[in-house]
Amino acid sequence: MPFTPRTPRVVAARRLHRRRDRDATGRFLAEGPQAVREALARPGTVAELFGTPAALDRHADLAARAAADDVPVSDVTDDALAALTETVAPQGLVAVCRHLDVPLSEALAAGPRLVAVLAEIRDPGNAGTVLRTADAAGAGAVIFAGDAVDPYNGKCVRASAGSLFHVDVVRAGDPLAVVAALRAAGLAVLATTGYGDRDLDDLADADALATPTAWLFGSEAHGLPDGLTAVADARVRVPLHGRAESLNLAAAAAVCLYASARALRRRP
Repeated sequence: MPFTPRTPRVVAARRLHRRRDRDATGRFLAEGPQAVREALARPGTVAELFGTPAALDRHADLAARAAADDVPVSDVTDDALAALTETVAPQGLVAVCRHLDVPLSEALAAGPRLVAVLAEIRDPGNAGTVLRTADAAGAGAVIFAGDAVDPYNGKCVRASAGSLFHVDVVRAGDPLAVVAALRAAGLAVLATTGYGDRDLDDLADADALATPTAWLFGSEAHGLPDGLTAVADARVRVPLHGRAESLNLAAAAAVCLYASARALRRRP
């Protein structure tokens, strides 16, 4: 019989909606076939797969892949599936995944040429979208620094659209220590701010972005802390050519990351 909302394994998985339980167990939930597919592609990530009978039949390839990797695959009722998800229209599959984050030293030892640092960013949707954009731009690591949102928050996982499973995710306590480590690893550190003294277009025109770079992004409400902005190699603003007051965080991050990606691609 399919598991119900009261089945102990469903109850245990449901607790992963809370950060304290994610931190305590080192596990989180990934909803939907796209996230499940990307999680299964990273060996050792998925600990258990739940699905309604209809979804497991519809996505038989994912169920078979999980079973081949000795991942338990469990039928659940629609009510149990709803208890495991946070979306209005769940897609029938939920994976229990193991935390993916790596130490900062390990991420930098891989020699990334492009890094995104989310400093004190609290909004999970913005964080997940920046993570997705960083992955698309070819970044090797995304660092959640300081009192930043949990990268395994359900909204962040969904907004990343599977990119959480593609890049090195780092959680670091002290943003200033992160900057020091980035600089020691040979990356230029650029801080994004609407009041920056350097224009992004000017940097791109001067070919100043064709070097390994880490971009610092702050919260949409408060921006980067002053102390962090001060220690960056440059404070960069995105030019506004129209009448908009500003760009939101995710849009500004996309512009900056792709400017670097283009410059780096032209100089292998």
